[in-house]
Amino acid sequence: MLARMSKAPIPARRPKDVSLHGETRIDDWHWLRERDDPEVIAHLHAENAHTEAWFTPHAALKRQLYDEMLARIQEDDDDVPWRKNGWWHWSRTAKGRQYETWLRRRDVPGAPEEVMLDVNALAEGKPFLQLGALEVSPDTTLLAYSLDESGALDYTLRVRDLATGEDLPLAIEKTEDAAWGNDSRTLYYLTKDEARRTHRVWRHRIGSGLPDELLYEETDELFWVGLGKTRDERYLVIASASKDTTELLVMAADDPAARPRIVLPRRRGVEMSLDHRHGRFYLLVNDTGRNFRLVETDAEAPSLETARELIAQRDDVMLEDVDLFERWMVVQERDRGTLKLRVFDLNTGRDWHIPFDEAVYSAGGEINEEFDTDLYRVAYTSMVTPHSIYDVDLRTGERTLKKRQPVLGGYDPKGYDSTQILARAADGTEVPVSLVWRRDRRHGAPQPLLMYGYGAYGIPVDPYFSSSRLSLLDRGAVFAIAHVRGGGDRGRRWYDDGKLAAKPNSFSDFVACAEALVAQGWTTPAQLIVEGGSAGGLLVAAAANLRPELFRAVVAEVPFVDVINTMLDETLPLTVGEFLEWGNPKEPADYAVMRRYSPYDNLRAAAYPAMYLRAGLNDSQVPYWEAAKYAAKLRTLRTNHEPALLSVNMDAGHGGASGRYDALAERAEVVAFMLAIWGLGGPTAGAAT
Repeated sequence: MLARMSKAPIPARRPKDVSLHGETRIDDWHWLRERDDPEVIAHLHAENAHTEAWFTPHAALKRQLYDEMLARIQEDDDDVPWRKNGWWHWSRTAKGRQYETWLRRRDVPGAPEEVMLDVNALAEGKPFLQLGALEVSPDTTLLAYSLDESGALDYTLRVRDLATGEDLPLAIEKTEDAAWGNDSRTLYYLTKDEARRTHRVWRHRIGSGLPDELLYEETDELFWVGLGKTRDERYLVIASASKDTTELLVMAADDPAARPRIVLPRRRGVEMSLDHRHGRFYLLVNDTGRNFRLVETDAEAPSLETARELIAQRDDVMLEDVDLFERWMVVQERDRGTLKLRVFDLNTGRDWHIPFDEAVYSAGGEINEEFDTDLYRVAYTSMVTPHSIYDVDLRTGERTLKKRQPVLGGYDPKGYDSTQILARAADGTEVPVSLVWRRDRRHGAPQPLLMYGYGAYGIPVDPYFSSSRLSLLDRGAVFAIAHVRGGGDRGRRWYDDGKLAAKPNSFSDFVACAEALVAQGWTTPAQLIVEGGSAGGLLVAAAANLRPELFRAVVAEVPFVDVINTMLDETLPLTVGEFLEWGNPKEPADYAVMRRYSPYDNLRAAAYPAMYLRAGLNDSQVPYWEAAKYAAKLRTLRTNHEPALLSVNMDAGHGGASGRYDALAERAEVVAFMLAIWGLGGPTAGAAT
């Protein structure tokens, strides 16, 4: 039985005229943006109290789910160590501790382990803590690391003496990435502008007392700056990138006085990345087609005109990444949606694919720090196979399983099954849907189903394993991923066909996936719950506006639902750079597209599905007020009495709680909401065998 609803908090209407392009638009809850207003904070606390009251009858279920999920986790656990500069490095989690401890050990017999950074100690007394940069100097004596204490991506960079465990008198605020020069005393780092856009590269000389030197500044607000290093450690790489254009600059890592030099002039619409080997730059570039090609060019005089093409652009195969080594190259390809890792012997020219055992899976390079090596580390997972680490001997092709993440409690992958179906979108496009279920709970009849979607930024959502998901599968629910356009699931064109003016394809694809699951007998609208976060929150909310009767409930985490108002505010961190993803509503044509789908603007009098919205007060990417305004407006328009819940984490940002136990508790609450809606709140049937 569902909880009896207490009176939902509806904030006062304070109409603000936000009319644009001749259309009258009145925003009654614009004032909820004022987070320093005590009335706003009071309202958010009222929302949390309302949500807590709804969950009160389900408190035992929440606790049961938390205990179930925790019982599957090996709480005392070590990552697989990775080697660099004569040391092994890894992280450790300990029972009862929220955060990881970072360790290292010399690569000599009997060497003791050393603690580099205990995040638990740093987090004492703090409700939130997130680790950003973690870079050991080439001489292995110093550690550059950064911490965010709010969830707003406001990182502070520090340097620790690894011999003493003490931090140097250095604290650089509003930063992100960092990289070491090869002298181990020159530290390069990024800083952010007021909109939290990384835009400047600086050089700091440890212990010199000299002022830091500004090396590069990106003045175009469409571009964000990244900082890295080639695997052979010959070059520092500055990447200034917008959503569709990249400019690369390099500096010799051996020269502490080097100045950045441009690799290739910036060309609108051309994206690229690089690595270096034997005086040659290897460039992944999309100058001849959207799916990228791979070329090799002289590092001292780079040119696309004289570059040697190693892999041509192909319309059906996306080149996603390249890992370059002394003797080997591993290319990550997406062949009509299937990930493949293709190995090249750079001495003989021979190439081959690393084999995998399942038809539907996710795989990619793991931490591969060493340049001169014959081993390649791969991360692998599928809907039924937990996260697994393999070392591949590139000389023989032999795979060695280094670790498969334990799932305690008797989990047996043979008790579960997965497949992929195709849904036909309105324009005839076939959209993949990946599914997983517990075999003995699937009898051919429609059953509860959770469909997840994202569909933005060209980011693929490949099939993956989740131990917390077992709490759904073991109670008879099916889990599905809708690989809608706008994501990168089928290459760059798949992305292009779901952005800007084509963004509505993402939403109609999602609806088509739901319709296909109903038509093929997997579920019914009364049993179908959908979930998405951030841009995925936009996806599920827009789909609910299109077809509210198609869904039983919607879970939207940090949802981007107030599209037009947010994209009009250029003071927000992502707005200007996002013009190339969503459009600029100041342009009439872009506004017209957004106006068609913006969930907040398209709420109407209708019988909406149950809603559970989650937000973070310190979220700098999708501000809390989007979910708060959406909940307020929804409650005034819906014609039924389904719950419309909002939970705001008052200590976190875009990613939710930072501690692993706190994050697990948040997930248990989300799953409890789903099970309560389905009426599946009872115990599981035990582990599948």
